[in-house]
Amino acid sequence: MLLFLDMNNMHKDIIIIGAGVSGIGAACHLSRKHPNKSYIILESREELGGTWSLFKYPGIRSDSDMYTFGYSFKTWDNPKSFADAPSILKYLNEASDEFKVKNHIKYQQRVISYNFNTYKKLWLVTTVNTITGEELIYTCNFIFSCSGYYNYNKGYTPEFKGQLDYEGEIIHPQKWPENFDCTNKKIVVIGSGATAVTIVPKLASKASHITILQRSPSYIGNFPSKDKVAAIIKYIFSKKLAHSLIRFKNILIQIIFFSLCRSFPKSMKKIIIKGAEKQLGNFPVNPHFRPNYNPWEQRFCIAPDGDFFKVIKDGKASIITEHIDCFTKNGILLKSGETIEADAIITATGLNLLAFGATKINIDSIPFDVSKSFVYKGVMLSNLPNFFMFVGYTNASWTLKIDLTNEYISRILKYLENRNYSALQVKVNEDTLDPIPLLNLNSNYIHRSANILPKQGNKVPWRLYQNYILDYKLLRIDKIKDEWMTFF
Repeated sequence: MLLFLDMNNMHKDIIIIGAGVSGIGAACHLSRKHPNKSYIILESREELGGTWSLFKYPGIRSDSDMYTFGYSFKTWDNPKSFADAPSILKYLNEASDEFKVKNHIKYQQRVISYNFNTYKKLWLVTTVNTITGEELIYTCNFIFSCSGYYNYNKGYTPEFKGQLDYEGEIIHPQKWPENFDCTNKKIVVIGSGATAVTIVPKLASKASHITILQRSPSYIGNFPSKDKVAAIIKYIFSKKLAHSLIRFKNILIQIIFFSLCRSFPKSMKKIIIKGAEKQLGNFPVNPHFRPNYNPWEQRFCIAPDGDFFKVIKDGKASIITEHIDCFTKNGILLKSGETIEADAIITATGLNLLAFGATKINIDSIPFDVSKSFVYKGVMLSNLPNFFMFVGYTNASWTLKIDLTNEYISRILKYLENRNYSALQVKVNEDTLDPIPLLNLNSNYIHRSANILPKQGNKVPWRLYQNYILDYKLLRIDKIKDEWMTFF
């Protein structure tokens, strides 16, 4: 049954979609800078936290330092730079309590469609209750899309020949079973990305042996879990100033490292592989730690305190770089003819991407195709009014870009208020732009979904440079009004 909520009581200035890191951050910014604005957060799950409450696989943690992954306005007080999911959830709950966000969250509300009424300058947001199936209509002036860009319901697992013949347990990390016990089991982890690098050290302490099976290697770096320089800065300065200084330090390090990888790929490749070789002892780096692509063409993996390297060096885990022929009754047969026995197989094979949660978007009941739109400043879509997207960096901490997005939207809201406007949109002249894929990494999960995502152009402000300093200028310093933006 479809219900229209009472307009006077339920209409909000802003509806935030998703109560994860982005959505909670957006709500905190509104509470801090626009207390006069009414808002609600629509969350399809039963709790806040997004990724950090959904994923339950062993060892799940941030792969960015928490001084930049955390919010600019809330200090990170835990001594660990790379935090586990419970610590991140605690941090998000503290921020929610501090800025009184929790009373604004409506749980188990999955958004199924948006429709913008150009005459009324309002969004109609249709949701379905994930428990009762009841549909509701909300209205608002602005939508903040903070739902991320991957499918929360199902991760990506390729079809393996003979999969039904295998008698052991097959687990995708996104659907980790609570009762799984790896004690004394032979385990194969398929994949070489961040998830595999995170899971393997945790399972290695109990499993009989772990085999990492990869088609091609990833770049993996050893970073200390505790930042000694940060500890000194915290000792000298006040908590708030220390947080800002550490954050600035780490932003610079991220930018410099990424720039060096892109500008001097051959030299950086040698340095990274040499670092892995130093960590591994007698275990060979070739071919298992020598990727066939340049650094930062795919996401860089972090091994805090070298935990991933250590379990390989100690013989608790091993790596095979090979292609799978098929699953067998007791394990996996490789193209080389070798068989790997396995009591359980973990398919750390990636994610499925979704554009805006696969929600239908309409303008005056006419479907809007996001794949044909261009991204403006990484924040808005061409020809889509009063709709803001929250997408973080792929080459640095996600939240760095989210914070800049919030600051930019705050400037826009003040601009509209001061000039008595109620709507805005950006328009693009497609004849002047060459379309480029939105995400700048050469990863399989990005290639699989390129046709459903919006595009970027080859020129600013339609080009995303994945650079905090350039974005800081673009979003916090440059003028709001430009030749592409119209207000009404």
